[in-house]
Amino acid sequence: MNDRPAPTARRAPFRLAIVGGGPRATYVLERLSADAAGPGREGRLEVRVYERTGEFGAGQAHSPTQPATSFLNRIAGQVSFAADESMPGAGPLRPRAGRPTLHEWCRRRFAETGEPDFDLGPEDWPKRYVHGLALQDSFTAYVRELRAHGVPVHLCPDEVVDVSRQDEGFELRTAAGQRHRADHVLLVTGHGPHDPERSPAGRERAAFARRTRATYLPSAYPLASTLSPTVTGPGTVVGCAGMGLTAIDVVLHLTEGRGGRFVPDDRHGLRYVPSGREPSSLVAFSDAGMFTFARPHHAKEQGAGPGAGIREHQGVFFTREAVDRLRASVGTAPAGTAPAAAAPAQLDFDRDVLPLVVLEMAQLHHATLFRPAARFLAERSAAVWRDFLDGARTAAGPPDDPERLLGPLRAAVDEIGAVLERVLAGKEAPATAAARVREWPVGATLAHWTGVVFGDDARDRLREAGNDPAALQRAAAAWRSPWQLDESPTGNRFSWHRTIAPVPRSAYATPGQYRAALLRAMATDRVWARQGNTANPHKAAADGVWRDLRSVLSYAVDDAGLTASSHRAFLARHTRHHNRLANGAAVEVMTRIEALARHGLLDLTTGPGATVETDDTEGRFRVTGPATGAVHLVDTLVDARIHAFDPRLDSAPLFRRLTERGLVRLWRNESADGTSFEPGGLDLTAGFHPVGADGAAEPGLTVLGPAAEGRRSFLLSALRPDRDHYVMRDVINWLDEFRELTAHQEERECGR
Repeated sequence: MNDRPAPTARRAPFRLAIVGGGPRATYVLERLSADAAGPGREGRLEVRVYERTGEFGAGQAHSPTQPATSFLNRIAGQVSFAADESMPGAGPLRPRAGRPTLHEWCRRRFAETGEPDFDLGPEDWPKRYVHGLALQDSFTAYVRELRAHGVPVHLCPDEVVDVSRQDEGFELRTAAGQRHRADHVLLVTGHGPHDPERSPAGRERAAFARRTRATYLPSAYPLASTLSPTVTGPGTVVGCAGMGLTAIDVVLHLTEGRGGRFVPDDRHGLRYVPSGREPSSLVAFSDAGMFTFARPHHAKEQGAGPGAGIREHQGVFFTREAVDRLRASVGTAPAGTAPAAAAPAQLDFDRDVLPLVVLEMAQLHHATLFRPAARFLAERSAAVWRDFLDGARTAAGPPDDPERLLGPLRAAVDEIGAVLERVLAGKEAPATAAARVREWPVGATLAHWTGVVFGDDARDRLREAGNDPAALQRAAAAWRSPWQLDESPTGNRFSWHRTIAPVPRSAYATPGQYRAALLRAMATDRVWARQGNTANPHKAAADGVWRDLRSVLSYAVDDAGLTASSHRAFLARHTRHHNRLANGAAVEVMTRIEALARHGLLDLTTGPGATVETDDTEGRFRVTGPATGAVHLVDTLVDARIHAFDPRLDSAPLFRRLTERGLVRLWRNESADGTSFEPGGLDLTAGFHPVGADGAAEPGLTVLGPAAEGRRSFLLSALRPDRDHYVMRDVINWLDEFRELTAHQEERECGR
């Protein structure tokens, strides 16, 4: 007699479709593979990943095939590929050796290959293709693990062009005509270029290029095929619309990537030696008229220098609590009758939030110079700050002045500067000044300021001079700042206007004068960046506020936190400030850009406010700089900007078709005054499920990444270790819901 139980029907696995096979797909598979190792998981899941480029793990933007002239704008020690202990509720974690940072991955690969591009320290800036290799390697490992745990993973090198709702689940249709069913669809498509035919300016430029000998390239990527020598070779003038990270990729690909060389230069760091295969000229232009600022040397959490032991900046004045107080005192009710928790009182960024940002920057700037006196500086600003939060605006400066809260801080800085200046001039002994001044430590502040401005050797000479005024005066007279900082204690004052516009309008009247002034500003910025993000006051203020406090910026802006008109202005103006101040390229990269400009191959004479017109007489694009008077005729115009997600303009059809089907709709910021603003991102629930045309959420779809921009901000980022980073936090939150979905399906099937 056979005592074995009768076999039961095998449950159909839950079918997950991941649309987009780039970095976010890699992070998703990392969590899925860790989760699949649990008891009873085998056979419960089937995964299908779609990536139109076929470059699984990296996608086009992070492709390992991209030119070696493109650099990541994150140091190797700040990139990772797996969840870690900083992420509550992440679930099973890999052993520490199984979740290397990019730096650790590179060290292993360097030991295996000896390839110099892998020979990186934790603070070094990797080439972007190296990041792509590491992403692909991680993706492949996670797929292998999933399959080993009995989870089928299908890799589809095809583009999903449509998703439709079925009686049970969804049907996905690809560009190749394939149709697949799924129970849940995760859309992590990343950034795609805009279709030039979907905007008036794009249509005009494309039509002009078709009827003339000019060339219009609406997207720069992939660089190797798009920027072919046929349209960017010797004898051509290439116009580069944009001066951000994409433009830097374009410029370096068309110069160093064409065989040019950078050689050491004692005065400027590098000098460019052309190969003869470059375009005759590269005209870079943008509304601001300048490239992003150099990312500073990362010194936080390190153990040397004036910034030793400093961690990421924690806000003094610009905090979530401060934003909440502003909403309570001066915020305006949003449109509709949604609960306050879902629809906070709206603020005006320039009127309400920017003064706090500027105050925080000024505080950090001067605390970097006078760190032992930081509390004294903060206490001086406390009263005007509290009054501002409570809605009393008359005590501050004019309502349109971003610096209107800085008066008390500036007075305190003047007091410190005057005391230190007397001591360094030999007019007062340090001990006498210390006995007279009780609110802040004179000796420690003087020593710190000396180290920041002049370096450790000067601080040693200061210590040797002791309390002797004459010896101090002699020592100070010989000091010179290696960091191009003002050498007077009353100098180095913070200025918001100078920070965002280091080349004032008064500094130039001709194209040549603008070029010279911009090169001086770039050289100074390069030196400041080498000093680092804890020792240089300018870089500390930018990095500490616009990078370390980015989550507070998001807290103020996201979920209709600003009025519709202010939200529009924020995206048009202040995201550019963020990108220039805190999201630029490494100093090593910007030294190359500066060298190309000094050589003359890279033309920077256009200045701010550049315009592009079509010139039928010349058959070329005309780029004009109204502030400098520069005029350039351009053979090939490259749009070297990353545009915000907008399905109405996207070159890919997927989200347009989802909109037409009513599965998704655009998110709209609506204000009580009747104004509204659609940034382009989708309307999503807190769990990133799209809200359809009927106002109902679709739990079977989840959208992460750029398509969620609009309601949220600053969504483009590589995973960072030890930070409970939002990129993995979003994945973890999705996985929690995903487990519930699979459990519910099992319950339904067991009940049949």
